[in-house]
Order: sequence, then structure tokens, then C-alpha cells
Amino acid sequence: MFEKILIANRGEIAIRVIRACRELGIRSVAVYSEADVTSLHTRFADEAICIGPAQSAKSYLNIAAIISAAEIADVEAIHPGYGFLAENAHFAEICESCGIRFIGPRPENIRLMGDKVEAIKAAKRAGVTVIPGSEGVVTDRDAALRIAKRVGYPVMVKAVAGGGGKGMRLAHNDVSLANAFLTAQAEAEAAFGNPAVYVEKRLDHSRHIEVQILADGKGKVIHLFERDCSIQRRHQKLIEESPSPRLSPRTRAKIGRAAVRIAEAIGYVNAGTVEFLLDRDENFYFLEMNTRIQVEHPVTEMVTQVDIVKEQLRISSGHGLKLTQSDVRLLGHAIECRVNAEDWERDFSSCPGKVTMYHAPGGPGVRVDSHVYAGYDIPSYYDSMVSKVICVGHTRESAVTRMQRALDEYVIGGIKTTIPFHRLILSDPRFRKGKYSTDFVDELLEVQKKKKA
Repeated sequence: MFEKILIANRGEIAIRVIRACRELGIRSVAVYSEADVTSLHTRFADEAICIGPAQSAKSYLNIAAIISAAEIADVEAIHPGYGFLAENAHFAEICESCGIRFIGPRPENIRLMGDKVEAIKAAKRAGVTVIPGSEGVVTDRDAALRIAKRVGYPVMVKAVAGGGGKGMRLAHNDVSLANAFLTAQAEAEAAFGNPAVYVEKRLDHSRHIEVQILADGKGKVIHLFERDCSIQRRHQKLIEESPSPRLSPRTRAKIGRAAVRIAEAIGYVNAGTVEFLLDRDENFYFLEMNTRIQVEHPVTEMVTQVDIVKEQLRISSGHGLKLTQSDVRLLGHAIECRVNAEDWERDFSSCPGKVTMYHAPGGPGVRVDSHVYAGYDIPSYYDSMVSKVICVGHTRESAVTRMQRALDEYVIGGIKTTIPFHRLILSDPRFRKGKYSTDFVDELLEVQKKKKA
């Protein structure tokens, strides 16, 4: 096992990794920007090193500064968390070239699955059904129009190097497709430095299902069942739950095996998530693979009692998986709400500022992952997530009820948060019955808009 690692991230995920290190007897080194000098991850780690100004490009995305910090601290490995450099194959290669272990998949895994077109090809080779669409990069609008005619509207134009909902546009007809194609290209160029896009059929009223996998690089790949991530806005997840209320036991087994086949086919190592779209007839289609720890990983941890971050650390230090597929069981139902510093009534505008009061919920079956405390100034430079509230119960109904209780207990003063919007979702009859799709949030917001009109 490693003796000392550096965490190339901030906020709640940095604290999450620090906690796993502490329990495994591993010393941790935090890095921070000048804006994060008072952040909790700098206090909880064994050491903390400033790596630059507030801007991400000069700190958390500054590879040279992070590697320098790792060498100064004399660490054996770097955990990238999620976001920032977590899915940067070049960073993983530099770590390895400097004799520092990258706690994540191999660079070739990251590069392959980071190219959405190549990822689709890999899924096909593994015998997994993919969403109908283009066979590769679409270079002009005429080609996009031909594909749309073949698969039928609506269609999505997506960035090959995409992620986080960027470089994605929906089109319902030829006119909107022409505009969507150019807009997606421009956004992809700005966000990823790569304007390449592809086109695929948009599955209406689908559900977004993802499967957590672990692979030890020694021939063993297992899945930890699925998470339903359909409650999202602009392709950003808001609420996740496990297991999905939509999957039959037969489909659950099939989708888990499909995720494992894809990971095996590409020689994947470490933790990863294979994402699918599920239609109303329970047919599922490969969407993409995230080659990192997910924001919503606690949902899976709560229902399987498997510590995914500890498994990442063990795998990267050369240990094989002790777990077998038959060891993994679903133990109840878990749900997670992402609490953001946003005003949902003003188009979810960001609300950074000083937290004047902070009281986290507790009690049986409640977990809160957060880096916030009373007196903390939420910086405007990074994402707006304040915390994640995760609740587990014996049944879905008890987990949802427990979440409602937890959100009612949650006190965050001085800033606007999305807690009221989460309460709105949880009280909706469709959500309570588990009858929702990726269109749910848009439909809910439209209803609220009409009520105010």
C-alpha cells in the first residue's frame, strides 16, 4: 500500500480521498489555490501546498505546479478526484514518466474512452448495442442532415471530446440541425480545443443509467450495480439513486454484464462508470464511459457497502480485487441530492458568498459529503456544489422520506441553494412513483413557470 499520496483536487472530493487515506494509514498531501487557503481539505490533509492563483488554469489545471508539489512532498502517487485533470491522459502519462503512480486508469484507457466516437466503436466490438447515429466524426452539415434523415428526428449533435453537457445540441428538424451543428462545433472548440462532432438519435423519454465497475488489471472486472441519473438539467445531474426504480432484475443483470464486457474489451484498470440510455421498453444503449470516480459514487457505496475510493487506492498500489461479483449485494435503496449554491428561481444562477450559518443533517442513514462550514467564503472561480446529501433506507420509499427529512434539517445561511428545488422534486407524484425520464426537470420547470404566469 502507498505510504503517501497527493490529491490533485479541492472541495468535498479532496476530503473524501483524505478520509480514505486516513483509514488506510496513508499520509495525504493537499494542494490548493490562493482562493482555497481556508478550505477544509487543506486542514484535514497531513500536508498542504499552494500551487497558484485562484484561476483553475493557473492552479488545479497547472500540471507543472502539481507535479512540482508532488516531488517536493515526495509522494508515491496522485489521486485526481473528478473534474480538472481527472480524465486528462497527458497528465496521467506525465505522472508515470516522473515515477509517480496515477490513481486511475491507464492513459490509453482515458484517451480511448475520452474520444466518444472511438468509445462507441469499442462498445460495438464488445457486442453492446449503441444509439443509432453516425459511424464517426461528421464533418459538414450536409452529412449531418443525411444522418438525421436516416435515423429520424430528434437528433443530438455531440462533441467527440465532450463532457459536462458542453458541445451538445438538440435538433428537431433540418433548420435547427444546421444551427445546432455549427453551435456544437464552436462550443466544442472553445471548451475542448477540438471542434469534431458526431450525430446520434435522441431517445425521447429515456432514462440515464450508469453502471459502476472496478477492474484490477489482473483479469478481474466486477460491477457494483447501477445508478439512475435521469434527474438532470442541461445534462447536469441533480439527483441520483440506486438501484434504478425502472429496471427489472433481468435487465439489471444484462446491463451489468454489458458494462463489464466493455471494460474487459479495452483492458480497463481501476474504477470507472459505463453509461447507458434506457428506453421505455427497457432496451439499453451504450452512451459513454467516464474514466474516473463519479460525483455520485456515494450512492453505490451506501447500497453495496463497498468503499470505492479505498478500492482505487488498493488497485493502484498493485493489489488485486478481493471482491468477486457474487460478493456484491444490493442492501436497500440510496438516493443523493447535489446541493449547489444556486438560485433555482433565477435560472439556477450561481450564488457564491459567505456561509453565515451551517448545520448539516444527521441521524440514521444520512451521509453528507461537504467542504463547507459557517464562515466559509464560497469562491466564484469553481463549480457551485456545496455538498452532497446521501440517504439510505430499506426501501425506495423510506430512502426518499429520509431525504425529505434530511433536507428539512439542513441549514445553510447567507447564500441561496438548490435545497428548495430538491424538495419540489421529491414531493412530485411522478418522482415518488419512480416514473420519470431525462425530461422530468424541464417538464417540472415548465409547470412552475406556468404557475407564476
